[in-house]
Amino acid sequence: MKKIFLTITTAALLSVSVFAADGGKKVNDGTTTASYAVQQAFSADFSNATNVVWTVTKNCQKVDFVSDGVKKTAFYNLSGEFLGTTQYTTYKAIPAKSQKLIADDYKGYTAGDVIVYQANESLNSDIEPTSYFVDLKNTSHEVLVRVTNSGNVEFFKQVK
Repeated sequence: MKKIFLTITTAALLSVSVFAADGGKKVNDGTTTASYAVQQAFSADFSNATNVVWTVTKNCQKVDFVSDGVKKTAFYNLSGEFLGTTQYTTYKAIPAKSQKLIADDYKGYTAGDVIVYQANESLNSDIEPTSYFVDLKNTSHEVLVRVTNSGNVEFFKQVK
């Protein structure tokens, strides 16, 4: 009788733990990585990705990876919807009109890193499909400007 009771109790505890799992994998620091559904969607969208590293913040699920030799980052919201990807690019990749606007509006600043953001237009049709974020520095300040695909330059953030 004891063996049957222990077997039923053990089976019940295992069943509860399986149903209570949220689908995310735990990492050493106790935080949860991306949900199983997002990981599967990512695997389908970026099947050739290597060096995959997941991070979950209070705002999004992000994955750093390498695809075709290029380091990229993909972003998903907490509901699992694909937001877009980023990757480093060169300053020459932004429109020439924007380069001139930056030279005129940010005299004395030097362009540093440039990141291109490819947005998921199907999720939000009001967002530009491609935006560039350019880090500009001078001796006392550092700012981040956003360059739209149409060539407009707008202040995004004061870094220093």
